[in-house]
Amino acid sequence: MIPSVRTARAVVVDGPRAHRLVSGPVAEPAPGEVRVAVAAALVDPADRAVYEGRADGSPIHYPVTPGREWSGTVEAVGAGVTERLLGRAVAGRVEPGGCLVCARCREGSSHLCARPSGRSGPGAFADVLVLPAEHLHTLPDDSDRPTAALLGRAAVAAGAALAGAPVPGERVAVHGADTLGLLTVQLLAVSSPGELVVVDRRAHRLEQALGLGADRTVEPAESAVWHGRCDLVVETAGEPESAHGASLLARPGGRIVLAGRPGAGIRGPDPTRPASHALTVRAAPAAWTHAVRAFRLGRLRAEQLVSHAFPLADFGAAMSPSDGGRPRTGAVLLRP
Repeated sequence: MIPSVRTARAVVVDGPRAHRLVSGPVAEPAPGEVRVAVAAALVDPADRAVYEGRADGSPIHYPVTPGREWSGTVEAVGAGVTERLLGRAVAGRVEPGGCLVCARCREGSSHLCARPSGRSGPGAFADVLVLPAEHLHTLPDDSDRPTAALLGRAAVAAGAALAGAPVPGERVAVHGADTLGLLTVQLLAVSSPGELVVVDRRAHRLEQALGLGADRTVEPAESAVWHGRCDLVVETAGEPESAHGASLLARPGGRIVLAGRPGAGIRGPDPTRPASHALTVRAAPAAWTHAVRAFRLGRLRAEQLVSHAFPLADFGAAMSPSDGGRPRTGAVLLRP
């Protein structure tokens, strides 16, 4: 008897708001690669931008399978990859390819590649994902695999906390209470701030922030009372005015960390303010090791941030939830 060929499904976006669910033979991992059975993938703003055709400065190479941040279980390994990974719970992020030869790639910082390809492999909106083994982050076997899809966001939150170097007793502000912002609140809360303030325009997000460690909350229109009073400010929203608004919160000599992914039309801090107020401004690299450790220790209540989970067949519905249409939308997952 000839064994049946296993098939797997994947979402393919052919162009703006044009998608299909396709099936085909399961790909075998090449040398140095693994195949992961996807447990869940986070729907993030970049995925919605691909679906809607908003490039934000980078070309979109259609057709494409989106889904950058994911979790799952290793089910096959290619040559040269240890079989000890088989069955392991893992999480990761689908990254654009680096050139592999510039100084940044050679030091292991391919995200800073001088000549990135602009392309990444197929994303995780699929039953399975094949990717280089070095892109995996292993998790405890008893991990909640779907919730672990938020670890890509948590890695940025951990990078923001490390870059900000919070000191116990300081007044800390987080500007933005989306998924990234609320993960950042949780990680900063354990640094024993004297006061942790969260700024956001959405009442339900501010309420959630209080439950996750914030001491005070305020809407942007009313945030002037905190201008110049915060030792550390972390901007997580990436909205047009949020970086500028965050910079106004920092005291003279304070620190600002820009963690939100900036889009088109962003208004940054006043270029004279960092110099005149002796501000330190830093970006937030992903800190996977610290995020995974916090996840292992139960420091992240990521499951509280998930509001919707859709099957692959409902990809179109997963693209539509938003704070505008559904007032209590949080993190959205796509699950095989």
